[in-house]
Amino acid sequence: MKILARLLLLSLLALQHPLQAADKKFVVMIAGKPSHGPGAHEHNAGVLLLAKCLREGAGDLVEVKTHLNGEWPADDVIARADTILIYADGYSFHPAVQKERLSQLAKEMKRGCGFVTLHWATEVLKDKGGAEFLEWMGGYCEPFWSVNPHWQADFTKLPVHPIANGVSPFTTHDEWYFHMRFKDGMKSVAPILSAIPPVSLKLPDGMRSGNAHVRKEVADRLPQHVSWATERADGGRGFGFTGGHNHKNWGNDDQRKVVLNAILWTAKAPVPAIGVQSKVTPEELLANLDPKGKK
Repeated sequence: MKILARLLLLSLLALQHPLQAADKKFVVMIAGKPSHGPGAHEHNAGVLLLAKCLREGAGDLVEVKTHLNGEWPADDVIARADTILIYADGYSFHPAVQKERLSQLAKEMKRGCGFVTLHWATEVLKDKGGAEFLEWMGGYCEPFWSVNPHWQADFTKLPVHPIANGVSPFTTHDEWYFHMRFKDGMKSVAPILSAIPPVSLKLPDGMRSGNAHVRKEVADRLPQHVSWATERADGGRGFGFTGGHNHKNWGNDDQRKVVLNAILWTAKAPVPAIGVQSKVTPEELLANLDPKGKK
């Protein structure tokens, strides 16, 4: 009987492993092609760094698959994703608006897939992706409404939200886009990172440089939301993050943690109370940079 009981216990333990593996959330991360100068818009290096941190800090919760240099995942990969992250150029260059990809993504969003965009990937045209991005992540960067200045953002307060778990107030200088096009009344939208831009910013009229609405808000010292989350009616979750122009800022533990936490949250994996723990060495921060010339 003891031998039989031991064999039964071993069998049950063996069965647990595939079940645990099946419970992991599947994260698909898409990096755009090289863009801008050295150290800026390092989509490939940024995605690889975030993936490394997820595997080390939340490998028991998620499986991560990366696609680099603008490669779009195969249909079966997209269909399996619990959340999809895009870190790439936006506007008409956005990988999500090419071919029939908006329709493909819409199908996955309807089943509750998560959606995350970083930096310029938060931007699409109002009549080509705008309605979809507004629905999928509660807001987006809209040309002639949103702006993209470089400024020092001081995040003094964090909300009570799983994405903010373990995140301390922090400051970074980046191309923090703001004055996003959000859902009316911020319905189902939760600001995650907000800061007050300096009144010294030059915001002349232009596609991304400024407009009368944004100039008034800056003059009135209104906080601007540069990172936000939404829970959709279809059960899916979305997250937008406008920083990420300067690759070196991924070395900031708190900035990095916000994004790592958001990836888990949009995939519907539990976010640890202290957030996703990760470490990045100076050597790791310099790894996988695109060959753009002098660093």
